[in-house]
This record gives sequence, C-alpha cells and structure tokens, in this order.
Amino acid sequence: MQLHHIIAGICTISSLINFSIKAQELRAPLDLPILLSGNFGELRSNHFHSGIDFKTQGVEGKPVHAVQEGYVSRISVSPWGYGNGLYLTHPDGTTTVYGHLQKFSKKIANYVKEQQYLQESFNVNLTLTPDIFPIEKGEIVAFSGNTGSSGGPHLHFEVRNTKTEEVVDPLEFFKNKITDTRPPKIQEIMIYPMPGKGIVNSSSKKQELKLVTAKNGKQAITGKLEAWGEIGLAIKAYDYMDNTTNIYGVKEIVLQADSQTIFHSCLDMYAFDESRYLNSFTDYETWKDKRSFYMKSFIEPGNRLRFIASENRGILTINEPREYHLIYKLSDIFGNTTQLSIWIKGKEQIIPQPNMEGAELFHWGSDNRFGAKGIRLTIPKGNLYDDLLFRYSVKEDSTALSATHILHNHPVPLHKAGQLSIRLQSDTLNNKQQYGIIRLQNGRASWIGGTYKNGWINADIKELGNYAIRQDSQAPTITPINKETWISKQIISFRLSDNLSGVQSYKGTIDGEYALFEMNNKSVISYHFDKERLQPGKHLLELTVTDACDNLTFYSYTFNWK
Repeated sequence: MQLHHIIAGICTISSLINFSIKAQELRAPLDLPILLSGNFGELRSNHFHSGIDFKTQGVEGKPVHAVQEGYVSRISVSPWGYGNGLYLTHPDGTTTVYGHLQKFSKKIANYVKEQQYLQESFNVNLTLTPDIFPIEKGEIVAFSGNTGSSGGPHLHFEVRNTKTEEVVDPLEFFKNKITDTRPPKIQEIMIYPMPGKGIVNSSSKKQELKLVTAKNGKQAITGKLEAWGEIGLAIKAYDYMDNTTNIYGVKEIVLQADSQTIFHSCLDMYAFDESRYLNSFTDYETWKDKRSFYMKSFIEPGNRLRFIASENRGILTINEPREYHLIYKLSDIFGNTTQLSIWIKGKEQIIPQPNMEGAELFHWGSDNRFGAKGIRLTIPKGNLYDDLLFRYSVKEDSTALSATHILHNHPVPLHKAGQLSIRLQSDTLNNKQQYGIIRLQNGRASWIGGTYKNGWINADIKELGNYAIRQDSQAPTITPINKETWISKQIISFRLSDNLSGVQSYKGTIDGEYALFEMNNKSVISYHFDKERLQPGKHLLELTVTDACDNLTFYSYTFNWK
C-alpha cells in the first residue's frame, strides 16, 4: 500500500468502509455514562481487540439494548471467548455484537436452552433466520456480565460489516457522547539495525532508547544515537481518556524522516483473518520475553495488514554524515496528539554480516523444510513474516519418549501453522491417542497434541520453540463443590481438571436423560434444578468427563429432591 492511499494525519472511518452508517442512528447499548475499559485495536496476545469494552460500574446485570433495529442472526455460548454472545444484523449492512453477557432476554434464553437440550451441549453456536427474533431499536436483548474469557464485568461491543465480517471502530459512533482531552503518551522507542544492512552505536542488535520528560511534559531521547545503513524503529505507547485510569491502544501513528512521511498506521478496521498479523506489527520476541508491546514503524515483507502504509517499508537509509530528523506523531480518535523528535547522527561504521554458521536460511516467500534425527518441520509459504536464519539444537534424553527439539534460539510466530513431526524413542503404549507433542516454555508444558503414524507424532504448531513428546494416560479429575448444599440451593456443581491434555468434553445425565451443566471459564460446571424437566423424587445423576487423549472419568450420585 502506498502512502497516497491514506492521507497522513487524517484517520476517518468513512474512508475505510464500503457501507454507510450514520453515527446518530446508534443508541448506546447501555443506559450508563460511557466509560471504556478497552478500545478498538488494542494489542492483545496474537490478535487486535475487535471492539470496545463498555464499563458497567463494576457489576453484572445491566440491561443491554439493541443499538438499532434488526434481528438476532447468531447466538453463541461458550466458557471461553465471548462467553454468552449475541449478534444482531441490521438493515444498513452492519451487524453488532454483544459479548460476555450474563444472560439473554427471557425469550432468547428460552430458545437457547431448547437448542442446548436438542444438541445435548452447553456450547452452542446458533445461526438464526430474520423471522425468529426481530428486534426493535432500544429493546433489551440481554444483560451485561463477565462470561467467557473476560477479566471483569463489562460489555464487549462490536460493529461489523455483515457481508465481509470486517470489524470497524465502534467509538466513531459514540464520540459525541464522550469528552476526551488526553493525548497518547510515548513510553519507549526501540531501534533496529536491519541484519547485515545497518548498525546503531557500533552494534547490530536492537536497542531500547530511553526517554526523559521535562516539566512542561515534552519528551526527548537521552544519550547519543549514531547509525549507518538501514534501520527501523518501533514505539511503545498508550492512549488515555478523561475520567478513567485505564490505558488504551493508540489509534494512529505517523513517522516522518526529514519531513517526509515514511510510515502511517490508522487502526480503523480490519478482517479477522488479518488479526494474527499483529505478531508482525509488533516485536514478537519482546512481547514473549517481557510482555511488552512495541509497535513497529517498519513493515516486514510478509505483513499484509491493510491499515498500514509506508515508503520503502518504513525503513530509513542513513548514508550521509549528517543529522537525520525523525518525528513521531500519535493521535487518538478525538484529535488529541503527541509528538516526539528523534535526532540520529549519520556516522559511517562497518556493518557486520550475520553469522551463518549452523544456520539455515528460511525465505518468507517460499515453502521451507527442515529435517534432522527424529524431527521433520515444514513451514508453508505465507507463514513467515520475514527471512529467518533458522537455528536448530537438540537435548537428548534416553529416558524420555523423545528428545527435546529446539526450533530456533528465540520465539518466532507463524501466521497460520507449520507442520511438525517428532519420532518416538520409545513406543510402548497400546493406545496411541495418549501420545502428544508438547511445547516447553519457562519450565511449563503446554499440550499441542497430534496424531500417531508409524512411530511419529504429527501436529500443527503456531510458533517456533522447544518441543517434545509426552503421554497422557491420566483421566480427568471431577471435584464436587459444596456437595452439602446441592439440594437446599438446588444447584449441583463440580470443578473439572486434567493433568496435561485438558478437558475435551463432558456430559451429565439425570435418570438417563441429558442434564444441562453450564460451564464457566474456571472449568466449573453447574446444573440448576429445572422444574420443567426434573420432578420431585429420587434421581440418579451421572457425569462423564473426557480429556483430549480420550481418558475418561465417571461420577454418579443418587439424590432425593422433595
């Protein structure tokens, strides 16, 4: 994308979406003062935040209203993700999404429960036709909550293009209801010599540039900064809003070099299949090691994000012995801006070449294959964001099911997946499903799984790292919670856990008939006595829980309900 497609300093939703919607047509989904705990495009693990998070005064149960007329087109229920999620499709070509709901309105809740019993599953993903639940603007459709992968009570809200499912910034439609006078603030800068092509302060390694803030609030870089060749920059920054202490993502970033704009990002919209490009937009290694997000102001060749534009991919060439003047300009949706000047002295230095010893060059635009004793790795084209000098090592352990294979010496994300095969050193299990590949990180093992074939385990991986094979022959654990109050409170609850591969499925029955156990994000399942389906008397509860290796645990309980 060339810079003339996006005008630097201007970031408007109308220039980026191909359907029309008037901001005044949307009513707020909550009858509360609008305060946000999260904004659109915030940087999250492996994805951008796809909506805005409305605060609900720290509690659940606030009525959620349809922002305009339409119909319920989809309902999702899960212990993860959006938890209880509701999707409303509108005549103007948009769909609005309401996530982490405590519960749906009564008519919708009754329908969902019927479908859960028909499918015999708590998790459901229901697609509805327009005639089932037409909705009026302002109608209460649900109540705010904390379900799914939520860190506290709030309402997650999205606006999508119904046809393409691209998400756009919903805050554009509520700006007139919010006062915000606080600009973004820059935390730190990172500078990157391009491998074999650049050098900074006599080093070919990336370096953090520290900032000082004067009494008037103006920021400046400390220390000398001398460079030669090709370099890139990245910025760590947050936005802020009035009346809250939260931090937010930065909407717009412009980097100029000697008055010419060389990089511009304007986070107004994106498609879900682009979201994982966040791992190229940011410094992935620093995120994994320090949980700190630096947003790159240069574009790796495999990055296909549409909301970024550049000249020469944002890479600055320093080839003259003079001062180069760079300016960062950061803006929020309300027009609040902040600015930072960076002076780099062009000083000719010898640029060291990368050490190729023991490395294999993987090309970002090609299929890449690697093999060694007991391991095969394939990274299809389109999964690397840049060329990689791949380094492999191994830790042998004759007592283990396999060696530990170290795929590169620092974290590298894959856009979709790579295919990894590891050979078993000891193949003794009759149930081959109990074998699986694990990822080892910071002393912890996370289950990847895979399939067995001729003494090898094959699995898809999302990043390079340390991998081995383990077995899971241990069944899940079912732990009753407050068993003494089950009858009096008319709620039966269990905590489900597993040692390695994770709980894959569960099913409860009462007297042989399916019983709906709802699951929360702490793997607690609960059955609420259903007077329409459960009559007073003696009953037999049976619960079966299975992990990803098909290990099974069974629990039974006889109870009297009067």
